[in-house]
Amino acid sequence: MTIKITQWNEKAVGGMVRIWNQVVAEGNAFPQTNLLSYEEGKTFFAAQDYTGIAYEEETSGVVGLYILHPNNVGRCGHIANTSYAVDRSLRGQHIGRLLVEDSIVQARDLGYGIIQLNAVVATNKTALKLYQDIGFKPLGKIEGGFRMDDGHYETIVPHVYYL
Repeated sequence: MTIKITQWNEKAVGGMVRIWNQVVAEGNAFPQTNLLSYEEGKTFFAAQDYTGIAYEEETSGVVGLYILHPNNVGRCGHIANTSYAVDRSLRGQHIGRLLVEDSIVQARDLGYGIIQLNAVVATNKTALKLYQDIGFKPLGKIEGGFRMDDGHYETIVPHVYYL
């Protein structure tokens, strides 16, 4: 399987929405609670500064995605925020690493100076290891910062990467 990363296009929206909704429905990584319809997804992904997709070269099937946008405005507008999603059936195959590495290039090209990850859930050990391996630095812990589907709260670990 050969994975390529590129900017999203309208043909990819169905696969993107499917993967995004998988992560939202799992309830242990994204803060969102509402699933996206096709039209909502198209609008949402178009509104980002950059939306990247990972696709399988042989089939053109979407296997992952990321969104990149400002973390804040004005005097903090040079800080980007990103979110990453990989098809659950393909996790562990380094697709996430490709997405994160591409987002760093795109953020730099768009003029950002920093990427901040606001809410990495402490129980998401795979993501924590990936971010630290790439060079993201943890900023501390926010106890009880993420509400899980069963109602209990987990710690989040914000991270930063200096471009």
